[in-house]
Amino acid sequence: TFQIIAEPVSKEINGIAIRMYSYNKQIPGPLIKVKQGSAIYVNFTNNLDMDTTIHWHGIRLENKFDGAPNITQQPVKPKGTFIYKIKFPDEGVYWYHTHVREGMQQELGLYGGIFVEPKNKSYFNKVNKEVFLFLDDIKMAKSDVDVFGKDFARFALMGRFGNVILVNGENYYKLNANKEDIVRFYLIDTANTRTFNFSIENRKLKFIGSDSGKYEKEEFKDSIIIAPSERYIAEALFENAGTFKILHKTPFKTYVLGEINVKDTNSQNNNSSNFYELKENKEIKSSIDNLRKYFDKEPDFHIDLTLDMKMQMDGMMAMDLKENIEWEDEMPSMNAMSTSKNIKWIIKDKATGKENMDINYKVKVGDVKKIRFFNDPKSAHPMQHPMHLHGQRFLVLSEDGKRNENLVWKDTVLVPKGSTIDILADFTNPGEWMMHCHIAEHLESGMMSMFTVT
Repeated sequence: TFQIIAEPVSKEINGIAIRMYSYNKQIPGPLIKVKQGSAIYVNFTNNLDMDTTIHWHGIRLENKFDGAPNITQQPVKPKGTFIYKIKFPDEGVYWYHTHVREGMQQELGLYGGIFVEPKNKSYFNKVNKEVFLFLDDIKMAKSDVDVFGKDFARFALMGRFGNVILVNGENYYKLNANKEDIVRFYLIDTANTRTFNFSIENRKLKFIGSDSGKYEKEEFKDSIIIAPSERYIAEALFENAGTFKILHKTPFKTYVLGEINVKDTNSQNNNSSNFYELKENKEIKSSIDNLRKYFDKEPDFHIDLTLDMKMQMDGMMAMDLKENIEWEDEMPSMNAMSTSKNIKWIIKDKATGKENMDINYKVKVGDVKKIRFFNDPKSAHPMQHPMHLHGQRFLVLSEDGKRNENLVWKDTVLVPKGSTIDILADFTNPGEWMMHCHIAEHLESGMMSMFTVT
């Protein structure tokens, strides 16, 4: 049994003490470590001045504990309590966060991590250190957080890009390691809207997993693009002493998020000789084998991602649309004028024309459905969307017709501007489940729909 209290806290950002929200006076909230197959109770108390819930992101839990307000539970009122029971059928790295006024409450600190330790004790490679990195940002204005709308989301067009980037709640993160250490990083993007391109200076990263466990095979990459709510698991070997910068590189700018200081002291348990081996994970492949017969089927659902604007569009197309990801707020004046009252982001079912919460797909436990997302490049403002499905897991089959040759179980997929993404959802968990864009301001501007699994 865990006790979690949502409550205000004073936190220093860039030398300025500001009022934020926290779980147990921590930002990020407490890291919950559990064993695969176990269950916990969370006694939750809301000591904020507004309603809230906790959503247990990516976990195939019982529907009534999912934390979706007015769908699976009523919002928890100020001074109210709620008991969540959470079962953990799948290994991997997950997170928990508010699901009420997400654009405000999450930006102010209501998020934390969950690590589900695999039953198989040799599931992961041997490493010297495990580190959770929460990639985030916050929008400051002079000596405080930039204001939020009282009953609506601001910056609804492009999302609320922060102007101070945070790692684990700090605006410059530091980590110590020893020479020859292998460090495993669990990366979680908890930003409202910012997509990160994560790398470590002069280090190859060995990517071993994502949202819900391991890839079919390990692979080396110089960097990884991680969208809001996605998770990635990567390992790095520090063969030499020195300082290695943690970077977020876009086509326009390189941000230094922090540094890793490697001391000239040899690691106590040296596993470095194994680092350059790339494993194939046969157990992951076998967990997918019975679904391969569905890979080439026609999509069961065609979903268009688009936009309805009720605001003046002068200058809207002035920005460079060549990039399929918006890395920054390119039009701050227009974005500042956009709210969830004059912007409507849309999930549209192509077959019926239904939009957002008028869509409620009916499926059964055991169904395997292929879903095609198309991000309309001719909308008034095409932008990437990280699409998240509650309570189930899926495989990302292809992007723009190119087959994905290294599968991993996911619950969030980034759909870039103009792209077509096919996913294969394995519906195993009964209940009413949200599907939505995980850019918080897009969610608050209507970009959500439903799956009912019977």
